[in-house]
Amino acid sequence: MEIEKTNRMNALFEFYSTLLTEKQMNYIELYYAFDYSLGEIAEEFQVSRQAVYDNIKRTEKTLEEYERKLSLYSNYIVRGEILDELKEKYSQDTYLLKKLAEIQEIDET
Repeated sequence: MEIEKTNRMNALFEFYSTLLTEKQMNYIELYYAFDYSLGEIAEEFQVSRQAVYDNIKRTEKTLEEYERKLSLYSNYIVRGEILDELKEKYSQDTYLLKKLAEIQEIDET
């Protein structure tokens, strides 16, 4: 499994997990976050490997579609880059740095 895809799916899962069904959440979390194999997930839920595979593929598409429509993850990345630039440019302005840290804290909760 590609590390980039795993990282992306984990990130999208963090943003959109509450929009998924319980089964989708379970399968994606086990597969991407805990590195379970299709067989292990199938055994855990007493379904076929094919059923797990199909569910994961559909859920990946669903997560990508949510991101395409809502852009929560990409906006988060852009905001982080902008905050980093501001912190660097205004590294001597303690008031601004404090406010930027507050904004960043909001993003991380």
